[in-house]
Amino acid sequence: MIGRLNHVAIAVKDLDAATAVYRDTLGAKVTEPLPQPEHGVTVVFVELPNSKVELMSPLGENSTIQGFVDKNPAGGIHHVCYEVDDILAARDQMKAAGARVLGTGEPKIGAHGKPVIFLHPKDFLGTLVELEQV
Repeated sequence: MIGRLNHVAIAVKDLDAATAVYRDTLGAKVTEPLPQPEHGVTVVFVELPNSKVELMSPLGENSTIQGFVDKNPAGGIHHVCYEVDDILAARDQMKAAGARVLGTGEPKIGAHGKPVIFLHPKDFLGTLVELEQV
């Protein structure tokens, strides 16, 4: 069901500093910051030949990642994102297999403008999983 790895997301406290590490130290192409108020984050994407790294920082006082950043002030891997052809079919298959879909279970529009859902880390070896329809 899952397709290619779309991105690995790293939550950071200081998005400008994190962007500089990838852009200036590693020489990567990094997108402009993209606020995602409905998700409580601001993101940039580090563009790689075969995938992306998403750097994300809290946006607003109700950010969904603020607790993660508080526990990991130096930053850390937050989630992995896999591509799927049909987000609703993937969601239904996950639920039928006993996996927990976070939130209401209804897809939201992600940073790429495509529907996404998140799956509970306790069901996936301690890793928060995002599925994105392509």
